[in-house]
Amino acid sequence: MFTAEQLDFARAIEQFCAENCGSAEQRSELTHGGTLSNSPELLLRLADLGWLGVSLPAEYGGGGAGMVEECIFLEETARGLAPIHAYGTGLTAAQTYLRHGTEVQKKEVLSNLCSGRFEAIALSEPGAGSDLGSVRTRAVRDGDRFVVNGQKIWITAAHLADHLLVLTRTSAEGSKHQGLTLMYLTTDTPGLDIKPIITMDGHTVNEVFFTDVSVPAANVVGGVGDAWHRLMRGLNVERLIIAAMSIGAARRSLEDTIAYVKQREQFGHSIGSFQAVRHRLADLVAEIDCCRAYVYQVAAQIDAGLEDQLAREGSIAKLKCTEVAKLAALEGVQLMGGNGYTVEYGMESQVRKALAPPIYGGANEVQREIIGKSLGL
Repeated sequence: MFTAEQLDFARAIEQFCAENCGSAEQRSELTHGGTLSNSPELLLRLADLGWLGVSLPAEYGGGGAGMVEECIFLEETARGLAPIHAYGTGLTAAQTYLRHGTEVQKKEVLSNLCSGRFEAIALSEPGAGSDLGSVRTRAVRDGDRFVVNGQKIWITAAHLADHLLVLTRTSAEGSKHQGLTLMYLTTDTPGLDIKPIITMDGHTVNEVFFTDVSVPAANVVGGVGDAWHRLMRGLNVERLIIAAMSIGAARRSLEDTIAYVKQREQFGHSIGSFQAVRHRLADLVAEIDCCRAYVYQVAAQIDAGLEDQLAREGSIAKLKCTEVAKLAALEGVQLMGGNGYTVEYGMESQVRKALAPPIYGGANEVQREIIGKSLGL
């Protein structure tokens, strides 16, 4: 499935994670005792190695490779428990800039991401999560600028990012999918207020308030009023990004569980020798391996230039991989017994991290609806 060079890349990432965030003590230091879910310090170390934006063009600081290599990076860093979750969000935003941004926008934002800085995208609102066509954040033209007012919620890494890509409504005419415009601004822009939302995984997401925020018209990404179809390609890739990270997390949960059942003894035998345990793990391996193969199949299709045709495939990947990651973590807790519930063994952390992906990036119920509609139903 992989070339020798790709396998070497995966092994290099695995070694990096083992050396830089392999212990609970290292991860605690990087995340301020677990209160943060992203480490700017670790992201900069990865940037120094030239691994960030491996799928992005070299002229913007990327690696000039493809989505297969990007998925390898996402999978292996998730497997290595690297606290850089928000990098995937920045990568999602990068897809929109790459395809629809001006040269100035690409150089400013993509180069920033590849150099180890965070980028963020603000889509969801209190009344518009899965239904993005209902966004109400208004951007009103005023000469050569837009004045933005409104609220966004669940915005990953807004507190760390240098730029925010924002979905706004510039017109109320037509259908709800018309009159939407993407624009970006720096996070130190006057009138922008970022407030933390503390979750079971620490400080990952935020509320963002816009009060008479002035944005230059030159900061529109794509055209005015036509953001909907521009978003769709980015969301398809976002779902693959989430899937790749979820597969890495699932593999880590599986590997930690296998290591545990090999050494844990009951009735004079390792519990891994019991048929019931072996069969549960066999089922889990089958699920993970099938999902992993599918992720790289979709990644290869993107590299072949078919990304605009992959709405169903992206939804399938996101749906299945996030569900299997959650299953792997819950099975790990069950097979570890009481130890799986403790902080010391780490599986409780895997469970906490596995609960959100089936919700964000389009809830899995929405992914099922996309898949169902693709069948003509």
